[in-house]
Amino acid sequence: MRRFVVVAVPYLWLLALFLIPFVIVLKISLSDPAIAIPPYAPTLDLSEGWQGLKDFFAGLDFENFAFLTTDDLYWKAYLSSLRIAFVATLFTLLVGFPIAYGMARAEERWRPMLLMLVILPFWTSFLIRVYSWMGILSSEGYLNQVLLALGVVAEPLTILNTNAAVYVGIVYTYLPFMILPIYATLEKLDMSLLEAAEDLGCSRLSAFWLVTIPLSVPGIVAGCFLVFIPTIGEFVIPSLLGGSETLMIGKVLWEEFFSNRDWPVASAVAVILLLILIVPIILFQRNEQKQREAEG
Repeated sequence: MRRFVVVAVPYLWLLALFLIPFVIVLKISLSDPAIAIPPYAPTLDLSEGWQGLKDFFAGLDFENFAFLTTDDLYWKAYLSSLRIAFVATLFTLLVGFPIAYGMARAEERWRPMLLMLVILPFWTSFLIRVYSWMGILSSEGYLNQVLLALGVVAEPLTILNTNAAVYVGIVYTYLPFMILPIYATLEKLDMSLLEAAEDLGCSRLSAFWLVTIPLSVPGIVAGCFLVFIPTIGEFVIPSLLGGSETLMIGKVLWEEFFSNRDWPVASAVAVILLLILIVPIILFQRNEQKQREAEG
């Protein structure tokens, strides 16, 4: 009985917080827009009995998914979101890995303090931190003031309302999600392996590439997933730091839900976005499971 409870708890958690909301969104995506509350039809009326259930299912269709294929806005938003998320994840990895490596190689008495410095931004509101970058990156912001004072530039740089500002905001915001899993992996690294590699003739750089990098792959993969997945659906950062040319699916979702009040189309966009994220994760997990079975 205890084993059943232990196994049932995560499944009930997934059922309540993932499967049921997904079914609700999927149902809305198969509905038609309506000037009503809620702004879609049909709605299930159990008081009508079996006939009401038949009418409910008869009113569902895939018109919203077909509509997404007729408008370039949506597939361009998906591609743009994937591109921005991929590039931002790569930048976050390039910045986060050296930090995690330095933390893992630091003296043990300094590690708790370094870890606290990484976690410290979470104590501040996410929205406030993004707004602060607006003050830093604007034409009259602190960054341009410093560059002008040092004579690096002759006139203020245009950074805010560009994709560059979006990358800066994403890297800054999601950097801890990249650092922490990589640090957790590198901290457990057996340093005697590096010593053995150097004794066998490897230089420090070669030992780093041949030993440290391969053994840190689980942390790198986990960090990339933690950054890439939420970045695709990001809305706040591209809205505040990006310009009108910054097209991301999160902004499209916002417009459909709150400006156009077209919940069915917005739900269809969300369902496709979820499938785009889930399918690669499932394939990756199956590949990892096959590799573990082959090694076993």
